[in-house]
Amino acid sequence: MKTLSRLLVLAMLAGIFSVPVIKATTDDDEDQPRMEAALRALREAEKQLAEAKHDKGGHRVAALRSTREAIRQTELGMRAGDRHEDHDHDKK
Repeated sequence: MKTLSRLLVLAMLAGIFSVPVIKATTDDDEDQPRMEAALRALREAEKQLAEAKHDKGGHRVAALRSTREAIRQTELGMRAGDRHEDHDHDKK
């Protein structure tokens, strides 16, 4: 389980820190670089967990399930962020 946890944490950190720190955006072209990086890292973690050998006493499957839920929540959060940004933009 420690190995799987470390793999998940490393994948997430790699995705987060791979995003350029400075990014020029305009009000009309706002994106979510940190959420996008987290989503990429989670998808990579999902791939690694799916390809891992053995079940690890049920922990690999549980980690895979949790990772897939984290992907779903991240996607929902990004959509909510897009709606919120559009709503704020409409007020201007």
